[in-house]
Amino acid sequence: MPNIKSAKKRVLVNKTKAMQNKVAKSALKTTLKKFDAAVADGNRSEADIAYKVAVQAVDKAAGKGLLHRNNAARKKSAMTLKLNKLEG
Repeated sequence: MPNIKSAKKRVLVNKTKAMQNKVAKSALKTTLKKFDAAVADGNRSEADIAYKVAVQAVDKAAGKGLLHRNNAARKKSAMTLKLNKLEG
């Protein structure tokens, strides 16, 4: 346990930020799973809507630093390929 006041504050702030990151990552994973479920069902209109929401969520996560930008690009590319394969 830290003894210095500023170090004690950092512990509290880090705990709060860790919880916020956990919530945001969980929401992102849920969004991606909803897209995968829509693709698995084969419903194109539902998949299109889920795709737009998922891409927006991935971009937001990359902007906040939850995902590396290359990781975000890889996820978006994989989703696009899945969506295009659904059509053909």
